[in-house]
Amino acid sequence: MAEKKIRESWGSRLGIIMAVAGSAVGLGNFLRFPAKAAANGGGAFMIPYFIALLFLGIPLMWIEWTLGRYGGGFGHGTAPGIFHSLWQKNRFIKYFGVIGIFGPLVIFIYYVFIESWTLAYSFFSLTGRSTSLLDQNSLRSFLSAFQGLEKNQYFHGIGVAYTFFLITFLLNIWVIYYGIRGGIEKLCKWAMPLLFVFGLILLIRVFTLGTPDLSRPDWNIMAGLGFLWNPDFSALKSAKVWMEAAGQIFFTLSVGIGVILTYASYLKKNDDVVLSGLTASMTNEFAEVILGGSIIIPAAFVFFGPVDIKNIAQSGVFNLGFVTMPLVLNKLPFAYLFGFLWFFLLFLAGITSSVSLAQPAVAFLEDEFCITRKRAVTIFSIAAFILCQPAIFFLGRGVVNELDFWGGTFFLVIFATIETVLFVWVFGMDKAWDEIHQGSEMRIPVVYKFIIKYITPLFLFVILGFWFFQEWLPVILLKGVAVADKPYIVATRLGLVVVFVILAILVKIVWRKRRLEEKGRG
Repeated sequence: MAEKKIRESWGSRLGIIMAVAGSAVGLGNFLRFPAKAAANGGGAFMIPYFIALLFLGIPLMWIEWTLGRYGGGFGHGTAPGIFHSLWQKNRFIKYFGVIGIFGPLVIFIYYVFIESWTLAYSFFSLTGRSTSLLDQNSLRSFLSAFQGLEKNQYFHGIGVAYTFFLITFLLNIWVIYYGIRGGIEKLCKWAMPLLFVFGLILLIRVFTLGTPDLSRPDWNIMAGLGFLWNPDFSALKSAKVWMEAAGQIFFTLSVGIGVILTYASYLKKNDDVVLSGLTASMTNEFAEVILGGSIIIPAAFVFFGPVDIKNIAQSGVFNLGFVTMPLVLNKLPFAYLFGFLWFFLLFLAGITSSVSLAQPAVAFLEDEFCITRKRAVTIFSIAAFILCQPAIFFLGRGVVNELDFWGGTFFLVIFATIETVLFVWVFGMDKAWDEIHQGSEMRIPVVYKFIIKYITPLFLFVILGFWFFQEWLPVILLKGVAVADKPYIVATRLGLVVVFVILAILVKIVWRKRRLEEKGRG
């Protein structure tokens, strides 16, 4: 094996904060969060949401920043090497770290296709192709035909969607190719401020909607905010609401995926992870709670009222983003401009997240096989492009939902549990606490030492316990899956097993070479 080369580093603290915030701020902030909040008790949802943020999200953010920086000191940028650095006596722990490469890769292979829709709709808005559609059925047909799920007067196949997928995929690869400082950091430094500018413009426009239908004066923006935020405290009795809130925190902060581990591995030994991690978290929360919670649902309420809004909130994130919001915007003056702002905001949120999802696999190839970034990106591009195809061509068969469940939900919680236990119980809480504060400009309240050691892992075990008690058998047995879709779901699961096994074999090859080198030097 070749000698270890000097690893990249971030150009500035602002760069790493923007990059981690970019990874966290994604489509879910503007689509998933308002839908979950509205469907799970409104303002009452925010109680378990903020509890999960304080006891799960922020602790995991600090854990991952610290683990990544620690592992980077050993030349490791991904979970297998970082886990091995924490527990060198355990020969199997590195294989658990495979999840930290597998999860982001699985999300990437469907996320880029969805991301490409936002770029396409930005173009459709500017050219007026979608702004003339003024009813939900037309917009649904437009979206369905664009996705290749049907043929109608709008599209006759998936060709247009595939063209935008290719453009989006190549843009992702172009950013990744130029590395941490020259690609990802540079993108996030201009994309994140632009995203917030677009979001604030849309927020101001929503808050100045007034009452479009004077015959219904109660259909106004304050009533729309009330629908989203007035608490239904009876919802707190449901374990499902608490699970949904915890899941949203995982989803929105990008913890438990492996991305932050990789990003933080490019930090220097004394770079502050306490303040930087907290700043990135709060930037994401502003995007989600303030912007995401104040645009789409309140705007829809003004036009559709208290009855239809309930169905709209539960209609799914695709309908919210690509049917409901365009319908609202198409009723306004300068619809083409506001449509572009909405969809390009989503595109910026998407691409800053998707490039982060690619980085763990690229970093693994670079760090562990000691190959150039150019070669690592080439290998990743070929593999990822092939793996993207089922999500594109079998979208209507439930493949994307299946990929999202395993990559973006189940393994996310598993990985977070493993890394937390490793950090506080194997590495040791006292040593971990000192490592967190290495180079920090602020001290974490000492109560968090107790929270990170006991409450966070307990929270994770409770989530896993409820899932295994309530959900695992129906999921495994494909309950609720249409008979025609079952072969596609089974094939998807087999494909995921193959990908995981290949990654585990690559880890085995790396460590076998390392042992042989150590014997040779001895």
